[in-house]
Amino acid sequence: MSSPKFRDLSAGSKSLVLIEFVCFAGALLLSLYLNSLFHFITYNSQDVAMNILFIHAIIFALVVQLSSLAMGLYNSKLRENFRGVVRRLLVSVAIGFFIVSLINPFYGAGALGIELLAMAALISLVIASGVRYLTLQIDFFGFNKRNILVLGAGERASIIEKRMRRDVDRQGFFMHGFVVMNGDSEGGIVNENRIKLDGSLVNYALEHEIDEIVVANDERRENLPVDELFACKIRGIEVTEILDFIERETGQIAVNLIYPSWVIYSNGFASANHLRNTLDWVFNAGMGFVLLMVTWPIMLITTILIKLDEGFKAPIFYCQERVGLDGQTFSIVKFRSMRIDAEKNGAQMASENDDRTTKIGKFIRKYRIDELPQIYNVLCGDMGFVGPRPERPEFVQQLIKNIPYYNERHNVKPGLTGWAQLKYPYGATEEDSLEKLKYDLYYIKHRSFLLDLLILIRTVEIVLFGKGR
Repeated sequence: MSSPKFRDLSAGSKSLVLIEFVCFAGALLLSLYLNSLFHFITYNSQDVAMNILFIHAIIFALVVQLSSLAMGLYNSKLRENFRGVVRRLLVSVAIGFFIVSLINPFYGAGALGIELLAMAALISLVIASGVRYLTLQIDFFGFNKRNILVLGAGERASIIEKRMRRDVDRQGFFMHGFVVMNGDSEGGIVNENRIKLDGSLVNYALEHEIDEIVVANDERRENLPVDELFACKIRGIEVTEILDFIERETGQIAVNLIYPSWVIYSNGFASANHLRNTLDWVFNAGMGFVLLMVTWPIMLITTILIKLDEGFKAPIFYCQERVGLDGQTFSIVKFRSMRIDAEKNGAQMASENDDRTTKIGKFIRKYRIDELPQIYNVLCGDMGFVGPRPERPEFVQQLIKNIPYYNERHNVKPGLTGWAQLKYPYGATEEDSLEKLKYDLYYIKHRSFLLDLLILIRTVEIVLFGKGR
């Protein structure tokens, strides 16, 4: 099973990563070969050791792929037409070219000419665009899909039909069908293939080349064919609990299906020790200081624009009480994006097209500039860069009453960005809070430095394209 840090990448996406790595590395080597034929610039690659040239190629490929990851190009659920994909590729290659140009002088005598790097970037764009066009037209990676059989056709199984009904949600598997089991509730599976199994589950699975059986029947007591599942397991057929299946395929935990024993026996949900907490603070404080040095001109311009828009007596910052680690409250600092009288009728959740937002506020909210003052909260240790977004105490009290396990999101520090912000659009209702909780619990279960790094890289896409919240 793949590492939880990279489950956001389907098997097809991982294959694409490998193919494009070869393309990007080959593009740089091809630029060197073309220069040796046509002498675009004076550079004799024969004077440079072959291993140095391969290092150039590998680093170039890795940098461009890191940029591609930040642009969401390896997101298995990317919904873009070919033009949109090429646009993202162009930005990725441009960023990669810029970073490699900064690294290049450190090679000393083995440094490449800037023209060769530019040629490699252009070739990369052309080749990667061709590869992407083919992947959009032809299902190259269908051989990586697993053939899934779901044991159950009731209410629990219907979660799969409702949550993963589109082709983009099933890029990693084929849905063979749902086996009707005793005790399944009526009105479960509606549009999928319902299977009434008369013979042996083992024989059926082997005959139809089933790769994985997902256990999702409603009533398990005396209705679960344990012996048959055991026989399937020892014959190489994977047997998966529906909670684990949904978690793996969607990157969220189905809160409405959770039962205590699953939490107790499942991997993850490890508590952080003192060393981990200290390292987290050092990492977050270091990043906060660097980000402050980079973004202070943006914050200065934002301050001036707020004053020009609403007058010099208008406040720049907005402080608000939020719930943090272990349910402790703290004061969050943001650029004020709403009118001064925005809460004259009491606290209310912000919505995507909130009419209380000012002209400048709409822009800074779209590109998350309003969040920059929270660097102060990071430096103080109230927040980290990655974690569940902190909510206001007024809303938290109500959500804890109405949504099971909601209070568990306070077991880690809140963050500037998080898994839910990447995976779920802006939401202002209790139903949206439930959906975001599913992603927050997934993050808490799989929290690690690599997952945090992946979220930070992907957040670049959110900021540059003005998506999500």
